Formats: sequence, structure tokens, C-alpha cells
Amino acid sequence: MLLALLAASGAAILDLVREQTGTPGFFVGLGLALLPVPPLMAAFRWLGRAAPGPWGQVLFCFGWGACAAALIAILANSFATEWIAAAATDPSDADQLGSVAIAPVVEESAKAAALLLVFVFRRRHFTGPADGFVLAGFTATGFAFTENILYLGNAFGEDLDSGVGVLESMTAATFFVRIMLSPFAHPLFTVLTGLGFGAAVLACRRRTRIGLPLLGLTGAMATHAVWNSSSELGEYGFYLVYGLVMVPVFALLLWAALRAQRRQLHTLRGELAVYASAGWLDPAEVAALASLPARALARSLARRAGGRAAARTVAAYEADAAALALLRHRARRGGPERMPDFVDREAELLGRLAGRRATAGPALCRAALLEELVAPPRAVPRGPRALPAQTSRPLDSSQAIGSMVEPPLVRTSR
Repeated sequence: MLLALLAASGAAILDLVREQTGTPGFFVGLGLALLPVPPLMAAFRWLGRAAPGPWGQVLFCFGWGACAAALIAILANSFATEWIAAAATDPSDADQLGSVAIAPVVEESAKAAALLLVFVFRRRHFTGPADGFVLAGFTATGFAFTENILYLGNAFGEDLDSGVGVLESMTAATFFVRIMLSPFAHPLFTVLTGLGFGAAVLACRRRTRIGLPLLGLTGAMATHAVWNSSSELGEYGFYLVYGLVMVPVFALLLWAALRAQRRQLHTLRGELAVYASAGWLDPAEVAALASLPARALARSLARRAGGRAAARTVAAYEADAAALALLRHRARRGGPERMPDFVDREAELLGRLAGRRATAGPALCRAALLEELVAPPRAVPRGPRALPAQTSRPLDSSQAIGSMVEPPLVRTSR
């Protein structure tokens, strides 16, 4: 149902934007608007690498921002601006009021709808502020992509009519402001909403779970309004708002994202240690899973030994282990009444880990040794001894993996 809605809204917004920009302007705008999309998507995926969510989920958010949210915003903003212009004595007041008061409310609400859908229907993949950061970033990147097509396409159409050169063109000026100076503008606004939803996931009280997303949405609308008002603050208003508001807020949110990533890794170490003590994981695996460099090294080792398929297996193992740790963390914070499916979900993740451990376990243990996260086993000289009797059954995969990294032997006193 949602995919059909996205497809319909995508076709509608495509036709609407092409109609407003003209066919040449549409293709020029499309090509230029694509440029910041891969770096932004890669940056948000990198920030969420401690516990990566499913690709389908983040692509849904991108599609919602580019199609559904953009369509809602164009239609609602146009209707509101026309209504204000009909009621106001000065038509220019309608554009100013629409830009500062109407557009931030409409656009941030439309983008927040994607986060609300994931929060309600895919709660198991919404584990905290880090997920809110990533999902909001993908949603806003999609929205900015469509909006940039519209702005750049219209600018190109004006340049065709006026016949100006490239350097003096409106297209170049629009590209400089929207693509080079402020590609992070829309993601910055919507990330505030995402952080509100992410914090709500960990809240225990119902009132808090409702209030935090609304607080984040209010912050997104306010920041968006300040940014849009920069054009009304004189010749240097844009640079004033850019330097005093956007850059500091960007730096603050980047710090918050990195801090959330570190906290996730700390949570992984603590929660997975419980499963290691129960025999599901080796302690060296836990050390590697709580280190991003070690996880990357484990994937590289697996790729050298078994090709891309082995590397993908290790990556899936790392993602499932992170999901298991965050699942247990949320269950401990919220209690069993908040997570009635905890036992089934835990069993599902443990089963997937067991199925991939024969490939992922050795790579992670080896990475932990190479990164010096665990002490290497020390051989202790011993006298000759008889070989052990042949057992009736071989070691299972977990025993074989666990034997790769043993705790250091202690020399007995004489």
C-alpha cells in the first residue's frame, strides 16, 4: 500500500515539476540536484554504521521525502500562499509569510510523517537517537533532491529567457547556494525531529514518548523558519544566519551523532558480554563487535578468505549482533510489558547468529587479535603427554570458534 502511494506520488511530483520548469530545465535541474545525494546518503549511513538498519527502510524514507513529502509541500504551500495573497492587500506579503510561517510547518510535518510511519509500524528497527538521525537524514535528503530540481530548473528557464552567461547566470548562483553552501540545510532541520523520535523510543512514560517527537518537530520548524527568513534580513542576512545559526547547529548535531554512535558501541559491549558468558559468543567476538575498525577488518579478512559472499555474511552477523544488543538494552529499560515479543525476537536473532557464526566468528576473533583488543594466547611449555581419547562426536562450530582465542594460560607456582 505504501509503495503504491510512493509510486503514485512520485509520478505526480515528476509531472508537476516538469510542468513548472519545462523539459530542458527539468533535466538540467535533475542532473545538478543529483550531485549532493550520494555524499549525503553515504554520510548518514556512515553515522549509523554502529547498528545499521535495513536498506529498505532508509530507501523508503528517501522515497517518501522525494515523492510524498515534496508533493504535499508543493500543493499545500501553493494553496496557502494563494489564500494569503487573496486576503492581503500587498501580494508580496503573501510570499514572505508563506516562506517564513507556512513552508516550515508544512514541509517539516510532511517529512516527519515518514519517521512516524517507521516509529509506529517498524518499531523493532527504530532503536534510539542514532536511528532517528539516519532516517531523518535520508528523508530530508530526498526532499531536498526534489526541491533542488524545481529551483535549479526554474533558474535555468530564466537564464534561457534572459540569455546571460554561465558565470552570471541564476543557475550558477542557485547551484552555489543550494548545492555547495547548504546541501545539509534540510537534513539539519529534520534531524531534530528524528532525534525526538529516537529519544522517544527509549522513554518509559507515555507522555514523554508523545512529547519528545513534538518537541523535535517544533525545533525543526523553528530552525527552518530562521533559515528562510535570512532573505528578509538585508544584503548580508544569508551569511549572518549561515554563520551564526546553521554552522553552529550543524557542528552541534554532528557532535551529538558521534556521541550517540559511541554510546551504541558501549551498549553493544555491555549487552553482548551477557551472551558471551552464556556461550553464544566468544569474548573476542564481543570486543571486535564493539569496535568499528575491528568490524571493518573482519569483513576485509572474510573477503580475502571467502570472497564477497563471506564479507556479506560477516556484515550481516555484525548487524544482527548489534540488533540483539540494542533489543536487550531496550527490554531492560522498558520492561517486558513494553516488549512482549522480546523472547521471540531474541530467539530469531540468536538463530541467525548461530547460522553465520562459522564464517563470521573466526574473522571477528582474528580482527580482535590484530587490533589488540584481546591478549593473544600464550603457549606454555609442557612435557610429553598421552593423546586424548577419540570423542564420539566432533566439536560444533561454536566450540571450534571459541577455541581460536583462549584466555592466557597462567603458569602455576612451584
